Amino acid sequence: MLIAQVRLGLVRRSLEILRSNSPGSRSVCSKIPRFRMEDDGKHFMFVHGLGHGAWCWYRVVAALRAAGHRATALDMAAAGAHPARVDEVGSLEEYSRPLLDAVAAAAPGERLVLVGHSLGGLSLALAMERFPDKVAAAVFLAACMPAAGKHMGITLEEFMRRIKPDFFMDSKTIVLNTNQEPRTAVLLGPKLLAEKLYNRSPPEDLTLATMLVRPGTNYIDDPIMKDETLLTEGNYGSVKRVFLVAMDDASSDEEMQRWTIYLSPGVEVEELAGADHMAMCSKPRELCDLLLRIAAKYD
Repeated sequence: MLIAQVRLGLVRRSLEILRSNSPGSRSVCSKIPRFRMEDDGKHFMFVHGLGHGAWCWYRVVAALRAAGHRATALDMAAAGAHPARVDEVGSLEEYSRPLLDAVAAAAPGERLVLVGHSLGGLSLALAMERFPDKVAAAVFLAACMPAAGKHMGITLEEFMRRIKPDFFMDSKTIVLNTNQEPRTAVLLGPKLLAEKLYNRSPPEDLTLATMLVRPGTNYIDDPIMKDETLLTEGNYGSVKRVFLVAMDDASSDEEMQRWTIYLSPGVEVEELAGADHMAMCSKPRELCDLLLRIAAKYD
């Protein structure tokens, strides 16, 4: 518990410093149109990728809130300031529980725009399958986007097949001490962060990431990832999906992102020019603009 409190304090203090010193965040905030929440009812919910936390969305969330929009960034289990350890979270369902609980608790009439980054796309898929009527649209930002009628892990498996053996560079593999089958987690290394994830982001965001990333796992061996019947056309497939292509993503080439889109015909596609994998840091203004257009388009 003490470790969790210290971690939470570090996250909060780091974000306070960055917000107070970042002119970029203020310029983003000043240009986003306002609306009255009682007239719109949309609520943006953000889910981070592997090893990250709610903190990585600070520019986008601060901008949307300052302009009068409702925005919530969530820590998945054992991520960000969440108190659990990665060895205590044994499945994708457990990992995604904070999102599933938040969506379940949404007020009647509240329409959610879910935004998932990277591995966070898998958590989005679970929420969409379970609560399709609560979700106005789901946005997959350079994310794992499963296809309805296919097993959950199909895009993650393809990504792992395509990458080179040295992809994770200076990242550390951690053997987890669990009561289940042996599992591993990865702690993303500073060189990987700099060259493949934050290669076009401000140096402040890279520095924040090197301080706050935690060990994470992709749950690729979770039985739920092999279930061909989990994601149905009637639920998951009924939710409007938008895939955002990060055009300068050094961690996943455009071909991989296009292959993901190919699996789901009819999915809307938008491009973020000049965005690295961490598009919420490298192109926050452009990302906010896209999200607002998507929210206005889908009810």
